[in-house]
Amino acid sequence: MLRFTTDDIPAGDRFDHWREVRGKSVFGVTIELEREKRAQFRGQFTAEVYGGAIVSEMEASAYRVSRTKEDVARLSGDNLLISWQVSGGGWMETGRRRDLYRVGAHDLAVGHSDQTYRAMPEGNLDFRYRVIKIPLAGRDFASDRLFDLSPAPIEDRSSVKQPLRALFSAIGARDAFLGDPEDCIDAIGRLALMATGKLRLHDPDNRTALRMALYHMACDILRRDLRRPELSPAHVARELSISPRQLHILFEPSGRSFARTLAGLRLERVRGLLRGRPERNVAEIAFACGFDSLATFYRAFRAAYGMTPLDARAGLHADA
Repeated sequence: MLRFTTDDIPAGDRFDHWREVRGKSVFGVTIELEREKRAQFRGQFTAEVYGGAIVSEMEASAYRVSRTKEDVARLSGDNLLISWQVSGGGWMETGRRRDLYRVGAHDLAVGHSDQTYRAMPEGNLDFRYRVIKIPLAGRDFASDRLFDLSPAPIEDRSSVKQPLRALFSAIGARDAFLGDPEDCIDAIGRLALMATGKLRLHDPDNRTALRMALYHMACDILRRDLRRPELSPAHVARELSISPRQLHILFEPSGRSFARTLAGLRLERVRGLLRGRPERNVAEIAFACGFDSLATFYRAFRAAYGMTPLDARAGLHADA
């Protein structure tokens, strides 16, 4: 993984380095910031190859950024960009018609890497931004029509926005439930293009991509609600607007059933609390993580870890 921070550079040189080396040479963009704000500028980013794509995350002081025709000529490529404005935000002007969009925190956007745009921050707050850059060469879903895909936020009414965000989050976190990296990148590319209307759901590969994303949505619901003993397939299916049978089908490719997945997440949460909350007794932790029977909890814990919760707690603290 590539990591970079301006903290390693003298304060007076930080913005210039970010603009020239990181902006122009790495990102292929033009960055602007008022001279009086440059001494306080800070930025950091990470980038890693995953499934043939580049997954990166950036945190920095607010600035104006554009991708001009000159930038495209200097550093061009045939890539699909899927971005997530984690925090911060502002305005984006894109396309031949100079369409103006507001991009707020948690918004997702999709576009081709060689389309021009101009973005302006709203206020002076720092921002956090994630992007997945997918090379389109050799992709089954790629076509010449994608060259004219100007960057634009995905509309809230899009039926694939929430599944897309769930899969994006899983890829960014390298979720333990992720499958083959290339399949994940193919799926998120398809979902992004479905959100823009470039692909249709009826294609079998696109439906497979949606099922993968819905699976990660389901796992997010399990993590959020695992403390509820009554958490059931019917509850999760209802939130996803699918049937319980369709929900169980989502879990089949993982090799773990709904029940096994939920039990595993509860046990992981228990292990974390055994280490982090020594003042809480084992029974209290078990009930707080959704187990409604101590006998069931102890059997599940021993089957998973080969020891009792008390032995595990002693071992965790001995290793700390």
